[in-house]
Amino acid sequence: MAPERSCAFAPGRVNLIGEHTDYNGGLALPFAIAQGVTVRAETTRGDSGLAETIEAHARDLEESDEFTLAEPGPADGWRAFVRGVVAELGRAGYPLCGARLEISGDVPQGSGLSSSAALEVALCLALAELGSESSEGREDGRHVALDRRDIARLCARVENEWVGAHTGLLDQLASLFGAPDTALRIDFATLEIEPVPLVLDGWRLVILDSGERHAHASSGYNERRDECARACALLGVDSLSEGSAHAVAQLPEPLRLRAEHVLGENRRVREAVAALRTEDLATIGVLLDASHESLRDLFEISTQAVEAAVARLRCAGAAGARMVGGGFGGSILGLFAPDVPPPPDTLEVRPGPGAHLLET
Repeated sequence: MAPERSCAFAPGRVNLIGEHTDYNGGLALPFAIAQGVTVRAETTRGDSGLAETIEAHARDLEESDEFTLAEPGPADGWRAFVRGVVAELGRAGYPLCGARLEISGDVPQGSGLSSSAALEVALCLALAELGSESSEGREDGRHVALDRRDIARLCARVENEWVGAHTGLLDQLASLFGAPDTALRIDFATLEIEPVPLVLDGWRLVILDSGERHAHASSGYNERRDECARACALLGVDSLSEGSAHAVAQLPEPLRLRAEHVLGENRRVREAVAALRTEDLATIGVLLDASHESLRDLFEISTQAVEAAVARLRCAGAAGARMVGGGFGGSILGLFAPDVPPPPDTLEVRPGPGAHLLET
């Protein structure tokens, strides 16, 4: 018998190094955080059996939505994520049933901590668990196993086709594969994921909200993706990470700047992995600063509010600081040595477990 209830938690993420490299076939080094999104699901029934309607309630926003499994239809905001996940799960052949969803979370929206990926992943796990072992959905009654890379691809389709943000797989993979005290070296050319110990030993990673919200679909994020695609076409490669420094230097502006950022950021990921393996946190601070300068000067995704937040962390004694996420607002990541207290309004983040089911 299918379970009548399910509950799933998916974390947000912080990307230590490797920004705008995922959709360019490069390297990134994210980690899952304690903050995330929880989805509680319960089957609903009608007069003739399981219902064919999804009722979704976003508790933090005090908003609701209702739609049929057969025709989710388009929507805006958080509703687009819910409808997109339901539609993509159905399209992929996972058995679904009518359900009531309760959504809550503690990841600030638009802050660059990937609240959207956390929502998508939690929805996928909760709905798939609710539909597992369903006699209505499968004649053999077997549990439906979800491959986590497939979940990441499904969630990316939701972002791309239902929300209108052309994101890569970084956020979803970090949420799905995160582990305590661990960063993930992800090679987006192969989707190989290598755990890397992230031993802070008194050092602190903190997040400072710039106060400026971003929305991928309406910001310059999609424009940057288009520029990277144009650079690839001129270079004759499938991804910018395949380009040589010599060839990239011949690109017209601003495509040269975008490609140089990607090549430099890939190099910084490799250097960060080496530093973490020797517990050299001071070098991580230097790399954070270098990453921010590249995002600001080469990828051109900073704002006055972001720069003010970075300056504030550095003035407070941060060993390094950079913007995280898609840019054009959001949060700043700062690294503080054990004897340097961070500002009181920052949020300390530590690598935590990846997405998982909870007891109902």
